[in-house]
Amino acid sequence: MLLEKPVTELQESCRVVLETERLVLRRPTLADVKAIARLANDRRVAQNTSRLPHPYGVSDAEAFVETIATQPRDATFLITREGDPIGVAGIDLAKVAAPEIGYWLGVPHWDQGYATEAARALIDYAFEEFGSTELRAGARVVNPASRRVLEKCGFQWTGVELRRVLSLGSSVPIDRFRLDRGVWASLKSWRDARRH
Repeated sequence: MLLEKPVTELQESCRVVLETERLVLRRPTLADVKAIARLANDRRVAQNTSRLPHPYGVSDAEAFVETIATQPRDATFLITREGDPIGVAGIDLAKVAAPEIGYWLGVPHWDQGYATEAARALIDYAFEEFGSTELRAGARVVNPASRRVLEKCGFQWTGVELRRVLSLGSSVPIDRFRLDRGVWASLKSWRDARRH
């Protein structure tokens, strides 16, 4: 069972909300646990991520929310549409020079452009907030939809590596991608100019 922990002043001041045309990305809360578990408990979702177990239950979602609540900086976001959770996006800050982004959506929300929209918001936040010179990302070689999302966001393919997928209990080939800060800045300027 999840234990409620008091939020420190630092954690409270770090609450970041990212807004796009159709989505809001925010920190997940206890109120989101059942929705997260429902969306993540699909083998098709779990097999395309490295960290999601399958099956994925309410206790897994509680542990996830508890972990996010203790992060000193906002780096993991619940993707919502009209207030309803549809997926998760995050920045792995383990490698400060080249953080890695990741995302997943519940199956009912696939093929509607939400992943690209959420990824762009996350990428903008990562470069603006953390000042990295590049970002990294990966997609299973059998997941062309995720590859397209990364390519639309300006990522360039750098090779293939094996990565362990928790739900499969084995390593699988992953296409690796890199986005340089200069490429991102050019694409962001172009997107901003098109809006005006």
